[in-house]
Amino acid sequence: MIAVRIAALSGLSLALASPGAAQPAQYVVVLASFSFAPRPIHLAAGRPVVLTFQNRSGSGHDFTAKEFFAASRIVSGAAPGGEIELRGGETKTITLVPAAGVYRAHCSHFLHGAMGMTDQIIVN
Repeated sequence: MIAVRIAALSGLSLALASPGAAQPAQYVVVLASFSFAPRPIHLAAGRPVVLTFQNRSGSGHDFTAKEFFAASRIVSGAAPGGEIELRGGETKTITLVPAAGVYRAHCSHFLHGAMGMTDQIIVN
């Protein structure tokens, strides 16, 4: 009976440690006064990714990428209207599975895109 329990526990621990249950990739996108980083953003198509958006400025910004968010399968979090809105100093996270393509991103606040808050998302 003890041998059966040990075998069952060993099998369970191997299953839990299996690489088949790999965690999504982690990716941080920094929003600052009139810039995004990194530029461009590179993601793997069809592979889950946790995108963390950090607004490191004292004022509000957004990350707008309507086509990108519409083409992706969102697992958790939200991007209503295809954007992530952040107050100064705020961080938000979204988990998604991106679709292959090249997408444009920008801050939709008045003149922010013209002042350099643009980016490209390359998914392949």
